[in-house]
Amino acid sequence: MSQNISANAGTAAKVTMSGNGGSNEGDMESKRSLGEVMGSILKTLSLLHQLHLTVSPYNISSQLTLLQRLNTIVLELDNMKRLADDCNIQVPIEVVYLIDDGKNPDEFTKDVLNLCIARNQMTKGKTDAFKSLQKHLLEELEQTFPDEIESYRDVRALSAAGMLCLVLMITNCMFHKTIRHESSMWQKVLHPKSGSYRRLA
Repeated sequence: MSQNISANAGTAAKVTMSGNGGSNEGDMESKRSLGEVMGSILKTLSLLHQLHLTVSPYNISSQLTLLQRLNTIVLELDNMKRLADDCNIQVPIEVVYLIDDGKNPDEFTKDVLNLCIARNQMTKGKTDAFKSLQKHLLEELEQTFPDEIESYRDVRALSAAGMLCLVLMITNCMFHKTIRHESSMWQKVLHPKSGSYRRLA
């Protein structure tokens, strides 16, 4: 049982991790802190198992051992709290609920993925429905107002072609302007005396 709990705790801790400023050093520090917390959790589970073995056949002679193990657990819990303060992770509350219910926290990832797939299908269905509606409306309008629809399609075609030409012209002008600027500003020749490079005036 303790192995199952430790596996769930380890998986939950790995669900979401945020680095410190996105730096590699911050990520390594966060991972190291997470590893220390997980190690403390496993040690606490082992101590709880030992405590259970001590309490089950409890008698007066095992009182000292019981007190020692209780003190050890308290110290380890305090150590766990101290390590957790340096561990910058975020665990969704749904994962905690799953663990409390005795379920595998990996189900949270599976549920989120399935939800994203379902919403993607819904969005795709709506997009296809709007495209179908547009096509149907154009067909109906073309039967009633053929000249207007023909003009509409011509305007759409000219607008798309004009926008494409405008983008190509702007891109071409910027490209040639950049080439001329770079050629005039950064062209260098070898100085005959010093052997150094200088910019052309």
